Amino acid sequence: MIHIVLGTKAQLIKMAPIMKKLNLRGIEYNYISTGQHKETIDDILTNFEIKKPDSQLYDGKDITSIFSMLIWSAKILWISFFKRKEIFKNDRDGIILVHGDTLSTVLGALMGKFTGLKVGHVESGLRSFNILQPFPEEMFRKITFRLSDVMFCPGDWAVNNLKKYKGIKINTEINTLYDSLSFAGPSIDKIRDIEIPSEIFAIVTLHRFENVKNKEILEKITGLLEIISQKINLIFILHQLTEKKLIRYGLMDRLKSNPKIEMRKRYDYFRFIKLITYSEFVISDGGSNQEECSYLGKPVLLFRNVTERNEGIGSNAVLSKFDRNIILEFVANYSQRKLSRMTAVKSPSATILDYCINNHYHINDKNEEIKSK
Repeated sequence: MIHIVLGTKAQLIKMAPIMKKLNLRGIEYNYISTGQHKETIDDILTNFEIKKPDSQLYDGKDITSIFSMLIWSAKILWISFFKRKEIFKNDRDGIILVHGDTLSTVLGALMGKFTGLKVGHVESGLRSFNILQPFPEEMFRKITFRLSDVMFCPGDWAVNNLKKYKGIKINTEINTLYDSLSFAGPSIDKIRDIEIPSEIFAIVTLHRFENVKNKEILEKITGLLEIISQKINLIFILHQLTEKKLIRYGLMDRLKSNPKIEMRKRYDYFRFIKLITYSEFVISDGGSNQEECSYLGKPVLLFRNVTERNEGIGSNAVLSKFDRNIILEFVANYSQRKLSRMTAVKSPSATILDYCINNHYHINDKNEEIKSK
């Protein structure tokens, strides 16, 4: 059987196309949520028309602090170990698909090891080669590589990064996020309840720990956004942790008082993509946003020193390194970085699903195979 262990919003968005295709092919799968994030999760399930988790291992507040993360992870491992037969439906021959670079990724891979199931790592092989940037994601990736039996890599570069690791490498060519955008496309035009500014604007979305961990860094970022706002209106989409830190460091009122910067709460995935579609460019520290903008052909300014992804670098994406000159050059010339939307030859989600089917991981039990439609 195919088991899918996820915990965050980003993971669900990128794995939703696989779950959607499993539904369309009539293949049963087991969706296990670690509950790392709850915010907008139900919206994503509704967006993609996929089922709620078969097992919800945690149903509390979002895990954001290091202390709460340690307690939460211990509980998840305890529950999944002692209830493993129930959670994994007594399966002995299946595969657990985990995604990306979060603590939920590591926990899912560990579940695979102590249940005796194979572990498939989706979005495998990405590296920044800097253990502190991003932290702790780079560390989580390296741990997951060692725990994985099958590695689904979004391109040759990712495959080459895994040469020293054991396991089967499958090249999906691009990320499953491409499929997420494809599913979102037909629904975007039908959305009417999101305000699109009449004047040109750019989107800001920041959430990484290294960018919000202390006042000095966040104050520098605030200053850079103020400089950019002199050239173009900004819509700042607030992540829960970012909002909390802006308030704590006394920067929220400063941003709100700027008539060129509008603060908004997070949207569901489809509405967020619609907003990106109408924007001039995106300012982000997220790898998923870098990929989305690459596939959409949208200019993106990365508020990071390093990135673990190749998508768009040298074309639509610019690594700012928080350098004022690089940032001003991007803002002045972003229109030159607009590209056509990418068209893929084959769905990366289909590549992953085909591998699982060909290797009989869609077996309901030892004697009965669920045939795809």
